[in-house]
Amino acid sequence: MKLINIGLDNFVSGEKIVAVVSPDAAPIKRMIQKAKEDMKLIDASSGRKTRSVIFTENDQIILSCLTVESIKQRTSEEDINE
Repeated sequence: MKLINIGLDNFVSGEKIVAVVSPDAAPIKRMIQKAKEDMKLIDASSGRKTRSVIFTENDQIILSCLTVESIKQRTSEEDINE
């Protein structure tokens, strides 16, 4: 299992990530709100500004304070290190 650091000593399984997107679009904001209501939201930003939204295979949504580009780099580094 590859664990990806998503900031502030929080990790997510790299194999379970489906998408990493910016939180700025209105549809993404609605999805975040729906996930919060359905108890499927994990806020790993520790109160900081949310800069990326991670969607997982099991319909969980994870908020991160790292940018989409940073998470992309970290997932790419894991692929290289295999």
